[in-house]
Amino acid sequence: MGHSADQLPDKRACLNCGTELQGQYCGHCGQRASSRLISLWELTRDAFGDLFELDSRLWRTLVPLLIRPGRLTRDYLEGRRARYMPPFRMYLVLSVVFFVVAFFDPRDDLSLLFEPEPEPTPEEQAEPDKVPTDAARQKIDELVAEGRLSEDSANEARKALEEVEDQEDGPEITIGNIDGEGGLEFRADPETGECTFNEESLEDMPAWLQKRLTPERLERICERIVADHGKSFGALLLDNIPVALIVLLPFMALVLKGLYPLSRRYFVEHLLFFVHFHAFFFLILTLQILFSRIAGVTFIPQPISVLVVVAASFYIPVYLYKAMRTVYGQGHILTFAKYVALAVAYILGASLTMLGVVLFALFSL
Repeated sequence: MGHSADQLPDKRACLNCGTELQGQYCGHCGQRASSRLISLWELTRDAFGDLFELDSRLWRTLVPLLIRPGRLTRDYLEGRRARYMPPFRMYLVLSVVFFVVAFFDPRDDLSLLFEPEPEPTPEEQAEPDKVPTDAARQKIDELVAEGRLSEDSANEARKALEEVEDQEDGPEITIGNIDGEGGLEFRADPETGECTFNEESLEDMPAWLQKRLTPERLERICERIVADHGKSFGALLLDNIPVALIVLLPFMALVLKGLYPLSRRYFVEHLLFFVHFHAFFFLILTLQILFSRIAGVTFIPQPISVLVVVAASFYIPVYLYKAMRTVYGQGHILTFAKYVALAVAYILGASLTMLGVVLFALFSL
């Protein structure tokens, strides 16, 4: 027996995919059944729902990421993925949050809205700030003569004054040996604007770098650094550090592949391990910075604040070791040996990557 036109059942279709609805949610795409009209409350709920709902994937991901080393990686490799935020999305979100928190301090930036910096007086503009090093040296000599300061301590104080005077000479950039000897040094005179560099130090640098960093090119780079007090160079460094960290990921995945040749894991699985570890690294550094800033404006004693930050720093290498144990399942001794090798490779890879960032910033000036 058929239905008349007025008796036909009300069949609604999903506005997203067109599937016939059988309840409050679409059985095909999962979108909630609603009208085309969007309320302000819906926009707010969609924007902040995942952030404030304790059962959301965000919190179900961040908690084990922070306190259960290797758990996310192991669950993801074993197929338990729906409850967690996708790894690369989590990595990108935490890296963006870290760089925003690290390089934006609201205590400094917002204070300018309420307490603008006073305009310098003509005398202050004419006389740049200088550290009275001559008076300090005289005071050191007096203390030594009175027997109130040992000669060793006096020499250390004089050396510190020399370092202060060197800093007053202008911005300085060193590229070369890690121990700081034989590097390429830029130095600028703030009064004359003259920029100098040590040409002899070019002989200590690799041949491929000598061909590109000619004295003429170094002079142009030096002049540009002096022109804006190194701001452009610093901005280039900050812009490329996130890229350098991403480049470091496949390198460390290859190292893990070499350390675990019998694990039967694919390259992308080792890559996932370091994606999660770097995400944890960004998270713990962000928490350290936020805690330090909160402690600076609250009643938390400074010794406790320092202790918490130091403890969090020691937690990072411990976390990496425990994550290796959780994911790869080997014994303590074998895991520790591979942990040391991985740490050495990480330091080497990070040093080379950061050197590449510095060189790229120089060549981009």
